[in-house]
Parts: sequence; structure tokens; C-alpha cells
Amino acid sequence: MKRLEGIPITTNLYQAIIQEKNEIIKSSLGIDFLKYKFDQIGFNYDQMMNHYSYSIDKIRDIQNSNKVGNTPLVEMKNINKLISKISKKGYGAKIFIKDEACNPSGSFKDRRASLSIHQAKEKGYEGVVCATSGNFGAAVASQAAMHGLKAIIIQEVFDSNKVGQPEILEKSRACASYGAEVIQLTVGPELFFTFLSTLKETGYFNASLYSPLSIAGVETLGYEIAEECQTRFNQFPDAVIVTNAGGGNVTGTARGLIKAGASNTQVIGASVDLKGLHMASDQDFNRKSFTTGHTGFGIPFSINPDRVDVPFSAARPLRYLDRYVLISQGEVFYTTEMLAQLEGMERGPAGNTSLTAAISLAKEMRSDQIIVVQETEYTGAGKHPTAQLTFAKENGVKIMRGNPENNIPGENIIIPENISQLSIKDVDLDYLRGSFINFKVNNKMDKVELTDSEIKFLSDETKWSIDRVKTFLF
Repeated sequence: MKRLEGIPITTNLYQAIIQEKNEIIKSSLGIDFLKYKFDQIGFNYDQMMNHYSYSIDKIRDIQNSNKVGNTPLVEMKNINKLISKISKKGYGAKIFIKDEACNPSGSFKDRRASLSIHQAKEKGYEGVVCATSGNFGAAVASQAAMHGLKAIIIQEVFDSNKVGQPEILEKSRACASYGAEVIQLTVGPELFFTFLSTLKETGYFNASLYSPLSIAGVETLGYEIAEECQTRFNQFPDAVIVTNAGGGNVTGTARGLIKAGASNTQVIGASVDLKGLHMASDQDFNRKSFTTGHTGFGIPFSINPDRVDVPFSAARPLRYLDRYVLISQGEVFYTTEMLAQLEGMERGPAGNTSLTAAISLAKEMRSDQIIVVQETEYTGAGKHPTAQLTFAKENGVKIMRGNPENNIPGENIIIPENISQLSIKDVDLDYLRGSFINFKVNNKMDKVELTDSEIKFLSDETKWSIDRVKTFLF
């Protein structure tokens, strides 16, 4: 494991690497992203997604051969009984969980990593590089180990006082345990520079979270959910709840549902409300008690999906979301304990974010309807509520029991006193869609009228009709 105290980045050095960005990405992924661009703001998403030409059956074969996928769909029997008691007559949908902790590295991210590592091996790369502080690093390291490839995982771990969050430190440990070299950084601008520099220096494959390979790998998750529900219950799920951060989980799962024929299943994103805490702020970095599935990623990555390590992100959440809801950190801690003590499943906060939302949503839905929480993740020392709440206290965050509606991100964590206090807040998706269009249009190089193709692109990106896009613009 390698820790960098901060790379001395001169303006000239930084600009030199940035100027080479497209060539570095092209060499490390085998995609010329710019060939999919048209006019000033458009790119052909579907053509880009088909660049590698992997069918859903081929992806499943690759994943099955690498111990990935075919995870169990588990009914939350005891939690469902509790929901039925607090719901009005005829309501209380049944919740099922897709137990992705059964994958080799313990999360659905194995699906995202599997195709990238397969591609790297097929094309003769000696190793892979990825930039992530999440479960994806462990997944890449695990899959690389199976194929005899080297892996370098670059993480933002510390604030400027060299204090690291227990969850990220746990993920660093996991990456190292699979034999990866882990480069640990302080929060700030070094991450992207270090990532590009490492790709250039090593000539390794770019195992990006946001490439078409990564998103296509998640499609099998949505496909399996639809297939198993149809087989077991003779119906597709009424709703699938997806923890939303960078948008790849939503995008891949939704695309898989559609490919399986479950186009009417409602895709609902769920994030932890950390309003006011900036994901890249040194001051705020350690005031987030866990790092996954929160609005610091979910909101900005919806409005500007391409703020990532490839020119055009394959993760496009606004194309697929039907609803987007928020919950608080205290509610996730409560649900984590409830899942362990009622269902005998100790799992980490990523999937439990969606489970928290699902419990509230179940009360809105009929008792004959089905909700699927589409992931769980493994838990470990750094992901456990005890470690995270202790870390919060050390950073001046107050921990209390009570009504989570009084939650103030970064100042307190309020753990509910009973299940009836779990609730959701809806995000205005139309506001996000309008913000996305404004961002795209206002960042055009030339102020000229949009072409019909560009308007169609904005329609596809936002799930708005062409007429609605035109009304919004003009």
C-alpha cells in the first residue's frame, strides 16, 4: 500500500497531462469517445454502449465463469410482517433483497469490474488502474487476481490532517488483501491527475466506473431480478429501489430490466441526504459518516454526468429514473441494525440505504405488490455502525435518538426510535432535468440554435418529450 502526502503538481505539469487526456483514455480503454460526438452538445449514447458488442448472454457467461452473479433474491419475511402491521389495510408491499454480498468481493461492483478485467485480459494488458474510494476498487482487485493481472487502485482517503474515514480505510484493506497496489491520497485535485499519470506511466487498462463495460456489467443484475420475479411470482417487480451515487447502478440495473421485458417496473433511486456537505471539501470530508450513496454524488452527477474519468459517462441516471427519494444517515443506521436482528443479515450501508427507502415506500403500495432492493454489500470493521458513529462523534457530530426529520447533515445523526419514523423526501426530478439542460446549453462553445438532433439528445437524456424540451428552452 502506498500513501502519497501530496504530489507537487505544477501548472505546466497539470496542463500537459490534461492535454493528453483523450489520447491516454483512448489508449487505455480502446475507445475513441470523440467519434460518438455530434454537433456541439450531443453524443450517440446507444452507439457508444454497443462499442464492445457484448450480448447479455455473453456477459452472463463471462460473469458466471468468474464467480459473479446469480445471487439469491431473498424475502424480508420478518420486516414484511412488521410493515404490514404499520400499514393501512390492503397496503404494505412485500420487500425482497438481491443479496449481492454473495459476489466474490462482496458487492454488486463485481459485475461492474468483471467485463473490464475480461477485456483487459483479452487485449493483453498487464494490469488495470481504477480511481475509486468505494467497493469498486476491491471488485477490480478481486477480478484482476483471478486473471493474474496487476491492479493499482487510487483512492481519496485522508483530509489535510491525515485522518481517514473508517469505511474508506476498510476498503483500502480489502483492495490490498487481493494483492492490489493502493495509492492513498488526500482529498483534492490530485486524484484525476494521479489517475491519468498512472495510466500513462504503466500502459495499463482503464477500469473506469463510467465506461460502457462497467455499466453493461450491471445490466445482468436488472435482468436477473426481472427473470427471477417472473419465474417465482409470475410478475415483474412493481418497483426496484437503487442506491444512487454516480448513476451507474441506476443506469445498468434499469437497462437490464428493460432488456428482460420489465419496462413498466418503476426505477426509484435512493440517496442519503447530505445537503450542505461538499464531497470534495477538506473541511466536510470527514463530517460524512459514511461515503456511499449520498447526495454529494447523486445530485451533481445527475446534472453533469460527464464530470468523470472518461469524456462521456455511460452512467446517465436521468435517462432511467422514475422517482428519486432521500433518507437520513440515522435512518440507515437504524435499518442496518433491524436487518441484522430481524433477518439475521449483517450488511453494509450501501444497500441499506435502499432498504430504508423501500420500507417507507412499501407503506404506500398495495400488499400484492413487490419491491426489490437490488443490492446488498458486505460489511467489515470500518463499515460497521459502531465504527462510523464513533468516528462521527470524534468529528463533533452529535448522535441522538429521536425524530430523524430534525437531522442536520454534518451536525447531528438522529437514529429513529421506531420503524414508523422512517420516511422519505422526494427530489424534484424535473428540476434536475431542467438543470441538466441548462448546464448543457449554457456550456456550449458557440451561442447558436440547437439542431433537431441536439434537441432529440436532450429529450433522450431527460425522459422529457421533444415538445417539452422545446417549451423549456424556448
